Amino acid sequence: MTLKTDLYIDGKWVKGSGTVPVYDPSDASVIAEIQTAGAKDCDAAVDAAFRAFPDWAKTAPRYRAEILRKAFEIMVAEADQLAELVSRENGKVVTDAKGEILYAAEFFRWFAEETVRVAGDFRKSPSGDKRILVTHQPIGVSLLITPWNFPAGMATRKIGPAIGAGCTVILKPAIETPLTAMAIVDILERAGLPKGVVNLVTPTPAGPMVSQMLHDPRVMNLSFTGSTEVGRILLREASDRVIRCSMELGGNAPFVVLDDANIDEAVKGLMLAKMRNGGAACTAANRIYVHKNIAKEFTVKFSKAMSELKMAPGREVGAQLGASVSIKERNKIAELVELSVKTGAIVETGGIMPDGPGAFYPPTVLTVDKSNEILKYEVFGPVAPIVTFESDEEAIKLANESNFGLISYVYSGELGRAIRIAEAIDSGMVAIN
Repeated sequence: MTLKTDLYIDGKWVKGSGTVPVYDPSDASVIAEIQTAGAKDCDAAVDAAFRAFPDWAKTAPRYRAEILRKAFEIMVAEADQLAELVSRENGKVVTDAKGEILYAAEFFRWFAEETVRVAGDFRKSPSGDKRILVTHQPIGVSLLITPWNFPAGMATRKIGPAIGAGCTVILKPAIETPLTAMAIVDILERAGLPKGVVNLVTPTPAGPMVSQMLHDPRVMNLSFTGSTEVGRILLREASDRVIRCSMELGGNAPFVVLDDANIDEAVKGLMLAKMRNGGAACTAANRIYVHKNIAKEFTVKFSKAMSELKMAPGREVGAQLGASVSIKERNKIAELVELSVKTGAIVETGGIMPDGPGAFYPPTVLTVDKSNEILKYEVFGPVAPIVTFESDEEAIKLANESNFGLISYVYSGELGRAIRIAEAIDSGMVAIN
């Protein structure tokens, strides 16, 4: 695997309009200087995708599937190298990075299999005198915008279905983690993807260039994963042309522990739900609600588990919590904890930024009341505020006090009770025990 640092447009690695450094957040060292995209570069990417679309859309599904399958095989073969790259530019521990690479590769395999299964529909009209035939056709050029927290998984999750369906794409990765996206595009090139089908740009600043592409009549689709704030901006931009949008935005998941729950199992579950990816996940448990009868025991056990995590550079042997992606992101976490303490939180463990280099923030547990400011925010890091409740009804009310509804978690010793709670929580997904 060769480290790529250029833009990828029309099947070629090309220079852009400038350069920016990519940092290792564990020590602030520069990993590489990447090319950045200006207005002309973004226009060239759209042009390449638009020109490639008619021929790519006509290719046989099996042909597209075989390219995706080959990309899957290359990713698996090079998983260790890719994991090292993810860990270097993102900061996560290398074991988490390896897990991400393997599930990212699975998206290519999954959509390789789905590509050959695109089905239509044939039925009678309600009047019975006509026949209705439905077929599915690729929509065209798609702009894919991916976040820094899962730079491999979010890229393959978007690229796979797009090119499998016969669309062409422009990939814009997060500027903090562009090297992983470049490596994935390189893999697709080596897998035999024709020129123009996938293009990669890294505009800096991103806003004006993304706006330019969204207002280009050749761009027909937007897929974005990122913050709710940015998602709202992009939806407004996309509304001018009424283009199709797929949005996966923020979360602020409640984790409800009822008084009949197995405390040890609930602690284990919370460690997974909170600390996957160092807490930098939209599915992370951010609001921990524990019944008052078990709150003390639960808090002691959970705080102990958090305090025992080894915080270290992601590639260090035994590391369990790596650095945040940047000093800026680490400082956001610290500011939210400071705000929480100012509004009454008690720090059970952590809460103090370590000295030395790197964007590190320690595993932190807070006990807070139900009105504490931190509960209003998606904390993208290793911070867990715990609130007590007295009844199932109060737990449901607290869980629903959020505009986010991505996922929730419920722990109970009685399945029926857990299901009743789950059904009352306004959430797209609910995980039980």
